[in-house]
Amino acid sequence: MNKVAIVNTLPIYNIVPPYHPHKIYPETRFKDTAQLNLPYKAVRNLFYQLKMDIENYNTPEWNPLSEYIKPGQTVVLKPNFVLSYNSSGNDIFSVITHPSILRALIDYSFIALNGEGKIIVADAPQMDCSFKDLMEIQRLDTIQEFYKKTFNFDIDVFDLRNFELINNREKAFYENRRQLDGDPNGSVIINLGKESEFYGLPSQNYYGADYNREETIKHHNGETHEYSVSKTILSADTIISVPKLKVHKKVGVTLNLKGLVGINTNKNYLVHFRVGFSANNGDQLPDNRKQFDKLLIKTQRYLYDRTLAKMSKSGDKIYNSALNIYKIFVKPFRGVSSDTVEFDAGNWYGNDTAWRMTVDLAKVLYFADKNGKMNNVKQRNIFCLIDGIIAGEKIGPLAPDEKRAGCLIGGANPIAVDMVAARLMGYDINKIKHLNLSNFEKMDFAIKSVSEIDIELDDITINGNGFFDSRFKDKLLNFVPHPGWVNHIEI
Repeated sequence: MNKVAIVNTLPIYNIVPPYHPHKIYPETRFKDTAQLNLPYKAVRNLFYQLKMDIENYNTPEWNPLSEYIKPGQTVVLKPNFVLSYNSSGNDIFSVITHPSILRALIDYSFIALNGEGKIIVADAPQMDCSFKDLMEIQRLDTIQEFYKKTFNFDIDVFDLRNFELINNREKAFYENRRQLDGDPNGSVIINLGKESEFYGLPSQNYYGADYNREETIKHHNGETHEYSVSKTILSADTIISVPKLKVHKKVGVTLNLKGLVGINTNKNYLVHFRVGFSANNGDQLPDNRKQFDKLLIKTQRYLYDRTLAKMSKSGDKIYNSALNIYKIFVKPFRGVSSDTVEFDAGNWYGNDTAWRMTVDLAKVLYFADKNGKMNNVKQRNIFCLIDGIIAGEKIGPLAPDEKRAGCLIGGANPIAVDMVAARLMGYDINKIKHLNLSNFEKMDFAIKSVSEIDIELDDITINGNGFFDSRFKDKLLNFVPHPGWVNHIEI
């Protein structure tokens, strides 16, 4: 169960929807082909490296996902759809999963279903993602049309969010919000209680995904530690996680586990950092900030709490007035230093909060049933494939530089896959808190007895074509971390 495969390929995506393979393989259920599609070939090669249904490889009967998917089941592909643009102006596909990868996984899921069941692509992007723009980039509609026309089979695509910004390049003001229908199957509130990584911590300075900290604190205090999780996700028989290989400002890397923020229908249930400095149990910024920077950051957070968090026109006006005063009378003479801006909001190696949320969500993925009840056995099949053909480094996860890594990393165990991926990036996994297995030990869900999670690097079998050996000695792809993590995560 701890087998991980890495395949390398040229860092080139197929860009012609609906992303057909460039040749007919023996197992293919259709006769359509397109221009060179190296990602499709790489997905197929990854299955081969993992020895999936190896006895039938290169025959019409080859069904590599048959171990995870049976006819009549529901399969959910969970990509990284976090944003509809790269705010640095760089390649958008250093931010989000490429649709050519999704197309290959849809095809092999369909083979495993034998045409009977459901395939759903679902994620909850950030509030400032335009789902309309995202779909124009992805062109998943062409895959849906192809499957409907060829097989009379529906591929569903769900935006799991409860709201989005009307103008996604502006602040999340009260009048810049549009309510969404969210998950068509609804949400489930899951309370991890004492089994949460937040249990026993003071909650008064928690900050979530939105201005209203009171909502976040309401769901995380005492023995209440709640998450609002997509019922589509919880009802799936199999989850195929398809994240992007990239760095992350709050936890170091965003792969399968950190990508689980996208199973939440209300992200303000997710604690991202703690306001303040270590003296008041905060991890918003390092302690070694200039006093002027500390004052301005503290003032900004005070204004957020007193104005924007109120979700009213008057609150927005007061905040804008204060912002204009700052721009006219303060900023021209002395602004906040650039490194403080980069580190603010817990965007540094000292963030002791976001990893806890990540580990909590891993528990939910493994052990929450469709009604949100936690169990002591795994509740669904999981398969993971990280898209690292074009990856993201530096200002990740939202404004990265493209890293032409030219690889896919896959396996059945999201923790093992993330360990290998982080090490492939050139990072010390002992410095990535949500990959430190001791952080799973508190659970009463017998997680340490579950072989899929009770692992060490030496327990992982790595199959691939020459990337590296299992001893992880070299820096390998040598990703540049987010500025808040430089010199604190690398080997």
